[in-house]
Amino acid sequence: MLKENISVSDYVNQHFSQFEPPLKNFLKEHASIMDFPAGEVIMRTGQYIRATVMIVEGRVKLYREGEDGGEFFMYYLEPGNACALSMICATKQETSQIMAKAVEDTRVLMVPIGLMDDMMKQFKTWYYFVLETYRSRYEELLVVIDHIAFKNMDERLAHYLANQYEKLQTRELKITHQEIAADLHSSREVISRLLKKMEQRQYLMLHRNYIEWLR
Repeated sequence: MLKENISVSDYVNQHFSQFEPPLKNFLKEHASIMDFPAGEVIMRTGQYIRATVMIVEGRVKLYREGEDGGEFFMYYLEPGNACALSMICATKQETSQIMAKAVEDTRVLMVPIGLMDDMMKQFKTWYYFVLETYRSRYEELLVVIDHIAFKNMDERLAHYLANQYEKLQTRELKITHQEIAADLHSSREVISRLLKKMEQRQYLMLHRNYIEWLR
């Protein structure tokens, strides 16, 4: 459940404490709060971007959509992260090339694209934040590419589940075999078989509605 009665200023101080005071005041004046329930699409492929998205509560999953309607999982955004692609599209006034969906109830700060150029020029901490955001997302994409190119599916699955545990800070991973298969571009049958093998090796335990991570 999302927190109540939290202001833009509170969120900025909590998740973006590195920002200089004038930038914090600027965001307090110009940023707005938007809520998205779990499962709602925040950004669609082909959509014009009207604002840069900064996550302050919840979790967002980014996908690349194929022409056949398939989805390619890219990475997650969590509190303290911003969507690098929304920054790029906002700056160039281009349409989005990805889809972003709320994994759980999510709250974001929206910063109008018309302010981006001035923010880059006026606030050094924003400039460095944008660069760091680009760098972090690029490194995450390299990890995805490395796993697809060089890892077996069992290694990719183990890394995926360990990452879920690390990010969510819970051993009860409430994710279906089909969702894992979609994210790893495999079939549900293959994932189910590998999960059973991991259970036999005591990496995890399979329950009716969740996977318990044991490592």
